[in-house]
Amino acid sequence: MRAHQIMTRPVITVTPETSIAEAANTMLQKHVSGLPVVDASGKLVGIISEGDFIRRSEIGTQRKRGRFLKFILGPSAAAADFVHEHGSKVAEIMTQDPVTITEDTPLEEIVRRMENNNIKRLPVMRGDKIVGIVARANLLQAVASLARQVPDPTADDDHIRNRIIDVLEKNDWCPFGLNVIVRDGIVHLSGVITEESSRQAAVVATENVTGVVKVHDHLCWVDTMSGMYLNSPEDEEMAKAS
Repeated sequence: MRAHQIMTRPVITVTPETSIAEAANTMLQKHVSGLPVVDASGKLVGIISEGDFIRRSEIGTQRKRGRFLKFILGPSAAAADFVHEHGSKVAEIMTQDPVTITEDTPLEEIVRRMENNNIKRLPVMRGDKIVGIVARANLLQAVASLARQVPDPTADDDHIRNRIIDVLEKNDWCPFGLNVIVRDGIVHLSGVITEESSRQAAVVATENVTGVVKVHDHLCWVDTMSGMYLNSPEDEEMAKAS
């Protein structure tokens, strides 16, 4: 399996000028743990994740270094800490030059890069444009689908997947963080919805795609105000059965 077969798209992004408050709200509302940062031309310039919000002045969690450590590290470290803890824009706390992969990167290499760099997500690039993102959740979904003893994806499965994504992305009700896995014509839909009507629309649209044999609904409903979420009815039934 390769990155393009499990990656999430479309990718929710922010810009370097986006406020930190807005980025945090976007992550909560879209139920994602990280956001690629792109400039005005769409070029990837960084990535922001939950870890970047841990040391913040708003919640009183600034880094406290002892006097001796401050002396060893020098004023540059203290200055960098201050910017990260008090900055108001994404550019001031994001990780620059993030590790990336291409659409053809195999899963083994994806896992190796995550482990070697101690990161949880990898932007998927086509040239200098971001076309998807692979997070640990995508790997879990791939493992879960393989555990159902379905065959590896064929070339036709890839075509079916692309057709499904193209159909769903055209609509306002397309799930956030959409992820589509296809095996032997059997589709597993994952992502976030904020209206139950979007669930039925996504399933029906997928069922109408040529080559689809069956659709499994793993779409998670999220309340944008409270952040509360509910698993799909199908996943709830599976959880009870296990």
